[in-house]
Amino acid sequence: MPAIWIPKRLVETSLINTAAESAKSFVSHCEIEYESRVYAAAGEVLASGCHVVMLTGPSASGKTTSAHKLAAALERRGCPAQVVSLDNFYLNLNDYPRLPDGTKDYENITALDIPAIHTVLSQLLTRGEAELPVFDFTTEYRKPETEHINLNGGVCVVEGIHALNPILTETLPRDKVYKIYAGLREEYSHKGQRVLPTRDIRLARRMVRDYKYRGHSLEKTLGMWSSVCAGEDRFIKPFKVEADLLLDTSFSYEPCLLAGQIAPLAGKLPDDSPLAEMLNSLAGRFALCDPLSLDLVPADSMLREFLG
Repeated sequence: MPAIWIPKRLVETSLINTAAESAKSFVSHCEIEYESRVYAAAGEVLASGCHVVMLTGPSASGKTTSAHKLAAALERRGCPAQVVSLDNFYLNLNDYPRLPDGTKDYENITALDIPAIHTVLSQLLTRGEAELPVFDFTTEYRKPETEHINLNGGVCVVEGIHALNPILTETLPRDKVYKIYAGLREEYSHKGQRVLPTRDIRLARRMVRDYKYRGHSLEKTLGMWSSVCAGEDRFIKPFKVEADLLLDTSFSYEPCLLAGQIAPLAGKLPDDSPLAEMLNSLAGRFALCDPLSLDLVPADSMLREFLG
């Protein structure tokens, strides 16, 4: 199957600021665009005839919500669909791979029970049903019970950071698996100079989500970002070429939403903090965008994965 690819586009902050003056219509237009992209992706999945879809993307790309949106779009087109998270296939605590300093290496593919993944995917493809393991993140051990899944002739959307790694689907015929990479394709410039690349948008998404809903400090999110990006470069992005389709998870009004959350953080870290310059630079660049209220974001928007 030929890959369906989307080049990145560079948008001037002055243009999104002008569009933000008509906030409600701007938001509506961007939301409709994203939903249309998901609906089109559902059409490609159906045209492929595949019953197993593997969907991945880097941190804060919106892959989890997009997987569920894709399943819902398939349902609307008359095809039963379910989402399976690769998180359920984590090994038990004592079996995790370790980094050189002895800490657990969650991002390594060997943290997953690969034989179990092979078994489940094979059964879903040949029989349309399987027993899924259930992982308890509190204890970091697998629960004794399993979850039965029956595709009812439909599609299983498997999401996770390693979903496009060919190791997971090496026992399946390639033409029976459809692969999707979810990623942002819009970056932002000021007077012709790129100021907000996609990684900065994703970092801002993660900062808001982690601070508001996961109890993480700014220092923790900023401090681990370089290792997160290194993990992406090692475990996710090399397999982008495996994708049959790139699902664009950008929203042109998002920099204005994030501006109201990130720009006020300038100066929030002490000057002697090694992360102060990183935070102040990010806040200054988001300050180039006119802020929009989070109240404008629809309740069912993919962005609610990060904004609550």
